[in-house]
Amino acid sequence: MSLQSFGYFAFLAVVVAVYLHLPQRFQSAFLLAASWFFYAMAMPAMLPVTLALTLFSYLCGRGLEGPHKTAWLRTGVIGSLVILAFFKYFGFLENAWGLPLPAIVMPLGISFYTFASLSYLIDAGRGDCPVEHNFIRYALFVTFFATITQGPICRAGALIPQFREEHRFDAGRTVRGLQLFALGLFKMVAISDVLGLVVDQVFPNYRSYCGPMLLLAAVLYTFQLYFNFSGYSELARATGLFLGLELPENFKTPFFATNFSGFWSRWHISFSSWLQDYLFMPLAWADTEGLTRGRLRRLPAEVCVFVVFFVSGFWHGNTLPFVLWGLLQAVYRVGEELLHRKLGKPRKKAPARVLWAKRAVVFVLWTFSMVFFRVGSGPQAGTVGDCLGYLAGCLRGFSPARFGQELYQAAYTGFYANPLMVGGYYAFVAVVLAVGLYLDYRRAFGCKNRPAEIALAAEGHRWVVYYLLVVLILIGFILESGGFGGVSGFGMYANF
Repeated sequence: MSLQSFGYFAFLAVVVAVYLHLPQRFQSAFLLAASWFFYAMAMPAMLPVTLALTLFSYLCGRGLEGPHKTAWLRTGVIGSLVILAFFKYFGFLENAWGLPLPAIVMPLGISFYTFASLSYLIDAGRGDCPVEHNFIRYALFVTFFATITQGPICRAGALIPQFREEHRFDAGRTVRGLQLFALGLFKMVAISDVLGLVVDQVFPNYRSYCGPMLLLAAVLYTFQLYFNFSGYSELARATGLFLGLELPENFKTPFFATNFSGFWSRWHISFSSWLQDYLFMPLAWADTEGLTRGRLRRLPAEVCVFVVFFVSGFWHGNTLPFVLWGLLQAVYRVGEELLHRKLGKPRKKAPARVLWAKRAVVFVLWTFSMVFFRVGSGPQAGTVGDCLGYLAGCLRGFSPARFGQELYQAAYTGFYANPLMVGGYYAFVAVVLAVGLYLDYRRAFGCKNRPAEIALAAEGHRWVVYYLLVVLILIGFILESGGFGGVSGFGMYANF
């Protein structure tokens, strides 16, 4: 039951209607039951595993109040990481070493709820948030159905106190939720899922396509992933608003950043801030005199940045292309820091042409890295050789005639076997990308990156925009029914 499916719409309507009319003392228990039902509908065999991991981190959290606080904290953190690594990298051992190991299914969303529980244990251990005694509220924080499969990664200190409050219908909050829900659906259904119909044709068969088609597919995948993940995050936030809960924003127009520091402060914000707080800062402040025999008290910031992004590659996937993707992000960020050290910090008020040139460079480098991300994804993930083969293919066959033929054939095969519909498909792609990027542009420069629903409501002709989004969503659903791509499950990030 994905967040952009009709089944989820019905599920959400029932949950919201019941939840807002329950007495406050029953609201959290009902929402937890709904979350477990949602998870069981997706992966019933893994629900006991998820519940066991939730109970494990809860008990470790309770142990933080006892005399062996440090031992419980280490047990909770190390145990959670070991369990996460087991499920994520079990298949890697089988493939890399050819071991005859039994198949292990990775629980849906395990990375997201593991990181949420880790942040709770560390914050509670530091005294930054109180230990939660109520198991229902804690389990709801970890397994809330809107965030369990794809985030955003919430912090216990911000979300658990909201479960203690009474929630009733609020017209203004509901309107914000509807605006955000429409925007999220538009991004996922009208842009991401529709782009996937061609992207999924080109990447697995990259040897059959010329350079321009491979370049176009890489750009389309970059947009596909962004609009899918940001759209999902907005659907999750909208769900929270309907229930009276404020969830953190996860994206703030990253493609308008002028450097990778700015990009990562706007892309997957809940994950980036998690790495900042629980990996970068401990590394940056760690006393390394004992390890370096007094020659180095603190690790250089560039080393800490490199480690953070290298780890992010491992977190995203268990294939070598993801490792290289993480290394590329580390090189981008460290290289940027070294350039700033050599040339000085860039001026904040540079000429517009300079800023747009920087944005173009960031986009090109990010798109280059997305080839590794896409090739390494999914059950039929490719190898590093496939990544390099794809990139080499981008330099061959620059023939306009061949490009036009392949452009037509990719949509003809993956969409409708009808020339008129192929033309309509590409026209629709051009329209939805223009609308999606325009809304991001207006949010970045007209609304100073205020929350997406507020930026949408600030549009001068907002009702025209609302109706346009609804129409494009409906067309997107129709287009998907004609192709074999279908609705993309729980979102493209659900298994990372």
